[in-house]
Amino acid sequence: MKQKIHTEKAPAALGPYSQAISILGQLVFTSGQLGLDPQTGELPAGIEAQTKQSIANVAAVLTAAGSSLDNVVKTTVFIKDMNDFSKVNEIYAQYFTGDCPARSCIEIARLPKDALIEIEVIAVK
Repeated sequence: MKQKIHTEKAPAALGPYSQAISILGQLVFTSGQLGLDPQTGELPAGIEAQTKQSIANVAAVLTAAGSSLDNVVKTTVFIKDMNDFSKVNEIYAQYFTGDCPARSCIEIARLPKDALIEIEVIAVK
């Protein structure tokens, strides 16, 4: 019924949670992915670099689950500063094209490791 998803190609969970969970072999729910480099555990400088890495981390988790960015049906984007909304949209649009997933974008006071962005998704396999 429920399967834990883990990959070394995305940062390890920073707490007691999974990178993602697959339900009934059809749906994948990812945890929020910061823009952490999975090799160094460091955040790159700037919203653009962190957005790209956050999406790369989401993609790696989805690949480990047998899915991909093309199968995402819902995203939730948490950003530290809503003034970065247009920069995030510009990068986001490079990865999600055509029938884009439904999305929420929320400004948040603080993210783990003082990250500038965190993205979570729901995808089908």
